[in-house]
Amino acid sequence: MANLRRIQLIALLGFFLALSVVGLGAWTRLVDAGLGCPDWPGCYGYAIFPMSEAEISLANELYPERKFELAKAVPEVVHRYFAGSLGLLIIGLFLYAVFSKPRNSFIVKITATMTALVLFQSLLGYFTVSLKLWPQVVSMHLLGGFATTTLIFLTYLKLREINLGQIDYFSISNSTMRFLNIAFPVLVVQIILGVWLSSNYAALACPDFPLCKGQILPDADYVKGLNFAQRIGPDYLGGQLDHQSRVAIHLIHRFGALIVTLYFLFLAYLFAKEKNYFISGLIASLLFLQLVLGVSNIVYRLPLYVAIAHNLGALFLLLGLSYARLRSREY
Repeated sequence: MANLRRIQLIALLGFFLALSVVGLGAWTRLVDAGLGCPDWPGCYGYAIFPMSEAEISLANELYPERKFELAKAVPEVVHRYFAGSLGLLIIGLFLYAVFSKPRNSFIVKITATMTALVLFQSLLGYFTVSLKLWPQVVSMHLLGGFATTTLIFLTYLKLREINLGQIDYFSISNSTMRFLNIAFPVLVVQIILGVWLSSNYAALACPDFPLCKGQILPDADYVKGLNFAQRIGPDYLGGQLDHQSRVAIHLIHRFGALIVTLYFLFLAYLFAKEKNYFISGLIASLLFLQLVLGVSNIVYRLPLYVAIAHNLGALFLLLGLSYARLRSREY
């Protein structure tokens, strides 16, 4: 049991580190620092980034198309080091779970899955830079970050359950459980639309709310906007799609937000109806916060900290659903 408690503490540390990585990734993207280091895993050939005048001059000679900017390199390097630390922690967590006694097969399997995911994330990190922010790769990289954080959160909850020995589950009806399960794909589709909007720089394609450019349905190119087979490059920093395509992406994300809002309010009502006010309040509160942040992004022209919080808000909605599912049992 002592070993499992240590693994639980490591998982908790990993969870907060994963949250930091997601937040730092959003910061890097929002300040247009995704190519702040044009190579990988180094930065202009250095372990951190060039510092002296001679190093900066050499870096600019090596990458004349991407001159060194300290303000862009710092977010990218910080994000990489936090992500690397998380990767090492997850690998260490997996090895500790394998060699600890008594060995828990569930913990071994979930940490093995996280290890495979974080290695795949490293590969996506490389392709994010080498393919110059190709939206498909950026979107998968963002989704991978959400998946990693959710898995390590579930690992912590499961270890806590094992170490406590007894957990009070929430009793819900079969129909409520069914709607809870459906909530996952509903939310995941909206998250995919959100990362597609972000990776194509379409957050401000509609500058007003609740209308878009003063219209309910302005001109938009939905075929191009939802073309997930966009060609590569040459450089997607700032986006390559035309304005009408970005408007289409933005409007679809808004429509998805409306569907998620109605569905999650209904889900919160179902939990409240069964007198499970904690889960009901949790879902409603996270939903309300995310809506406020989303609208604020438009009204206040994408302020940095609000946009980062909106990214994290989507993740917390997913974590809240995961918590509800893990703790719920049909009666």
